[in-house]
Amino acid sequence: MRSVCTAAVLAATLVALAACSRHQQSEEMTASAPVAAADTAPSAGNARAGDADLGVKLAYEHDVELKVETAEMPKRVRAAQDACTSGKFGPCAVLGLQQQGGDTPSASLMVRVVPAGVDQLIALAGQGDEIASRNTRAEDLAVAMRDNTLLQDRLRKEHARLLEFQGRSDLKIQDMMLLSNQIAQIEAQLQQAQQEGAQHQRRVDTQLLTLRFNAPQSQANRSEIGQALSDFGSIVTGVVAWMIRAFAVLLPLGVVVVAIVWLARLWRRRRKAA
Repeated sequence: MRSVCTAAVLAATLVALAACSRHQQSEEMTASAPVAAADTAPSAGNARAGDADLGVKLAYEHDVELKVETAEMPKRVRAAQDACTSGKFGPCAVLGLQQQGGDTPSASLMVRVVPAGVDQLIALAGQGDEIASRNTRAEDLAVAMRDNTLLQDRLRKEHARLLEFQGRSDLKIQDMMLLSNQIAQIEAQLQQAQQEGAQHQRRVDTQLLTLRFNAPQSQANRSEIGQALSDFGSIVTGVVAWMIRAFAVLLPLGVVVVAIVWLARLWRRRRKAA
């Protein structure tokens, strides 16, 4: 009888936790809209003061295209990479590096750096050269970060309640296994939520910068002319080879046509003679 009561209490507790979880989640979703509206709608006093707090959490991404001479391009890329890895302008991590050689070389360097180091890295990579383009975009993560915080709080409370219930000495083995499975699921959800929250915070604290190095237009035109001149011999060779192949294909056909014409004339002559 005691085990039956214990199982009933355990089942009721799990059902209550699930209902409470759904209720808290619905309350969080209902409360998120007014909070978001309050964050994005500054008060009249702040608007008059000119220092309105929008409550936003912006994740910035910068895309910069630089016109660099071909001879200087490897040096600039190397200098920007070394400045990032050494932390010259603050914490920085290299996320990607691409280099392409040939007549029209190009390179790109993708880093994640603190906001104070963005302009300094651009200045180091450009060194007064022409900035062809610079695009900056931002994503507001305020709502996502707030929802993630509420989710972590809810999961921690559920985890603590299950641990308290697991500490009872009158639980059966089946009940313990059921509780252990439920606790493992909540711990996995909590770990995933923590990783997602850390990723959001990292995107807010640092900024993504992509530096693209390309040759100037005049140098690109010269490269195209040089490429055309270097391809002159291969083009002539290709045309001659095509003509030889065409002659090889048409020669047997020409022999057959000549033979047919000669036979036709011979037949007409014999017919006239008869």
